[in-house]
Amino acid sequence: MDMIKLTIDDREVEVERGSTILQAARKLGIEIPTLCHFDSPHLAKSDQPAACRICVVEAGGTRGLVPSCISEVTADMNVKTRSESVVAARKTVLDLLLSGHPEDCLACEKNGDCRLQNYCYEYGVERTSFARYRENIVLDDVSPFIQIDRNKCILCGKCVIACTKLAGNNVLGFGARGVETKIVCDDDKPMGESTCVQCGQCVQSCPVGALTDKKSLGKGRTWQMKKVRTTCTYCGVGCQLNLHMSGEQITRVTAVEDGKPNMGQLCVKGRYGYDFIYSKDRLTTPLIKKNGKFEEASWEEAYTLIADKFRKIIKESGPDALAAVSCARSSNEDSYAMQKLFRAVFKTNNIDHCARVCHAPTVAGLAASFGSGASSNSIGEFRDAKMFFVIGSNMTEAHPVAAYYVKQAVRKGAKLIVADPRKHELARKSHIFAQLKVGTDVAFLNSIMNVLITEDLYDKKFVAESCTGFEELQATVMKYPPEKAAKICKVPAETIVRIARELAATKPSMLIYTLGLTEHTCGTNNVMSCANLQMLLGNMGVEFGGVNPMRGQNNVQGACDMGALPNVFHGYQKVTDPAIREKFAKAWGVSDLPDKPGLMIPDMVKSLPDKKIRGFWVFGENLANAEPNITHTEHCLASAEFLVVQDNFFNETCKFAHVILPAASWCEDEGTFTSAERRVSMVRTVKTSPGLAKPNWLIFKEMAKIFGHEWTFNSGRDIWDNEVAELAPMFAGIKYSRIEGDGIQWPCPNADHPGSTVLHRYGKFTHGKGILKGLEWTAPGEVEDAEYPFILSTGRRLSQYHTRTQTGRSGMDAIYKRETADISLADAEEIGVKDGEMVVVKSRRGEVRVPARVTDEVPKGMVWMTFHFREGNCNWLTSNFSDTITKTPEYKACAVNVTRCEA
Repeated sequence: MDMIKLTIDDREVEVERGSTILQAARKLGIEIPTLCHFDSPHLAKSDQPAACRICVVEAGGTRGLVPSCISEVTADMNVKTRSESVVAARKTVLDLLLSGHPEDCLACEKNGDCRLQNYCYEYGVERTSFARYRENIVLDDVSPFIQIDRNKCILCGKCVIACTKLAGNNVLGFGARGVETKIVCDDDKPMGESTCVQCGQCVQSCPVGALTDKKSLGKGRTWQMKKVRTTCTYCGVGCQLNLHMSGEQITRVTAVEDGKPNMGQLCVKGRYGYDFIYSKDRLTTPLIKKNGKFEEASWEEAYTLIADKFRKIIKESGPDALAAVSCARSSNEDSYAMQKLFRAVFKTNNIDHCARVCHAPTVAGLAASFGSGASSNSIGEFRDAKMFFVIGSNMTEAHPVAAYYVKQAVRKGAKLIVADPRKHELARKSHIFAQLKVGTDVAFLNSIMNVLITEDLYDKKFVAESCTGFEELQATVMKYPPEKAAKICKVPAETIVRIARELAATKPSMLIYTLGLTEHTCGTNNVMSCANLQMLLGNMGVEFGGVNPMRGQNNVQGACDMGALPNVFHGYQKVTDPAIREKFAKAWGVSDLPDKPGLMIPDMVKSLPDKKIRGFWVFGENLANAEPNITHTEHCLASAEFLVVQDNFFNETCKFAHVILPAASWCEDEGTFTSAERRVSMVRTVKTSPGLAKPNWLIFKEMAKIFGHEWTFNSGRDIWDNEVAELAPMFAGIKYSRIEGDGIQWPCPNADHPGSTVLHRYGKFTHGKGILKGLEWTAPGEVEDAEYPFILSTGRRLSQYHTRTQTGRSGMDAIYKRETADISLADAEEIGVKDGEMVVVKSRRGEVRVPARVTDEVPKGMVWMTFHFREGNCNWLTSNFSDTITKTPEYKACAVNVTRCEA
């Protein structure tokens, strides 16, 4: 490392060559004022606005004053940060800024947290000496969550950099000239009418009161607030939040500036989707159905009824007549306690959770290929990677902050290859876009590997030393030359060849996928095909490489880790292993544990009508909206002999319940979430639960006590430190005391271990060598035909989340307020509909009436919808076809017809 010495305010400091004067001064603890500077290490000096000029200093050897934020140090430089000329210049800058700034500090939301105000106080600038040049500018108040007051804008440019360079949304910019210069959205539209996605990065970056979170208006001053760090409750990125608290009320959410993995960045849901926890719709007391109607009950009454029913069922039909669905949105500790209740107390492995409907193929596929069913690398690596292959993932909507990093890397020169049926935002930013046909991923990936092997472009050394099964893989992929695969996947042969050559030329590359790969009848094979490709390229076990599944829910990784699966205890310890069962039986104080894997969710649901499952406990999952083929699901739920639902809200599944238990929500209990990158992070308590609602782990503990089991834990901390970490080697080094700040990525085998940012280092896979597997392409369970000529594929939108129990109560409907059917321009013309006009989308299972969203994102012959809204829910249409190994539903492909709605 090339180091140089310089002097700042008569103090010597040594810094790396290329450092700025500002960085060198901060190393000494010398504060230089800034209004426009970003502290992010991921912005190049050329990306810094360098607009405010309040950071000027004297630097020996230079003419005049220089901006310290972008001026590089030189050897033996002598810097003065508080000389008379420097102070005078800063006062002049502040004087000029005040000439265009209103003097309404007492009423301003930023009062006490405004850098301009603070610096004016520090430098004794009370008012401007110049003529005021701004007249009153009309407030821009039409967007859902952000208010713009351009009267207060100092044109520092931070919001523009946050929007364009960090989030990569490219909405904000400078407009007009001279004294008329202002920050504009798109082509000077009101923010609410622009392409702004309301991520709020501009608000967090603003040093004054020009940009404000509307939800925080009038809620209190900064110095009145207490900041509490916690983990976001939405997608699997695991963003770190600061909750700004006034008593038990969240007044504002900001990103933790140096918190991993998001490093000061959030999306619209993470920043503004918090207030569902205060909803008047929350469940506050247990409910028992009597004569077809729900009546309020005490906890004792509810527990007694559940215990009596479950005892009767176990006595008459055995413990396997009970089943449970745990929650991927609640904490690790909650899922651990639920699986312990069903295994240790009720004696059944019939426990599952919603990974079954999303990433179960990831767990199965990656475990088969690598020995570990989780992401191999870290989200933070996305910022500096050289090459991305993103397949089956609309990251900009499903995992926005992770997508910010991909866009940042592309700006710095990384190459981006996207393969997807839809031309979404990330596809538009790609260097190569392969618009493949739905359900053809294996053929497509096999063809890429065909080229790699045929042209001798694969990593022969890595394959020979770290993998088995090459001959089997080779024999299979040789059946998929580009010309043949092109006919299957509809990607031109020359594009397939180009992708293969690009992947071979730029190493390592990061492969990223989401549910576009897993929610198919061949979902597990899709995942193993990705593993095949990355092993063939030698991209495993290295930074900026690996196979990186982006988990859809905040704790779907954690619920898997905690054993909310029918075949494993927590830490992926198999229920079929006698030694493992003996270990858990001893730790849990029971004589025996069930030894055969339990049922998966689809089998649980379909076993309700024939009473193979008689007692069903659903915790935090809205099966009636989220499962495929709602008509079938509701028939099964209506047939349930005894259904317990434990949730925050009365959702669509609750109407079928016999007992409803009110549960504590996010922010109402201490625990942990595990993100897509295997990072275990803290979730903290900031408010009490409404009414009689209880922490989920406590509900399970109290039920266990009724059955004669005395569990000793009394908090999430107790559960993790004394049971989770003690009984699973992969978590042994993770304790609450070590994750007060940034979390730790498992595996972490001991207290001295820092955690694992990259798995399978040096080609050493969890189960020895990586297994290459020859996999044949198979068509979706249902394909288009004359009666149903379209293929429906499903997913989620940026501003909504699953069945909207959270986002629907957090104001997100202001952005996306009802279901639509995305269809191509060509199909819209043939059907005779315009954008916004009603269409009927019909499958063999049902039909919905929704507005058409006519877009060039989808190809001809495809329809795309979501399951966010009950009315128009795509799951009235989806099929019961599923992955042949994990039974994950094929949400991504079913045949439909689309016609103009004449009614």
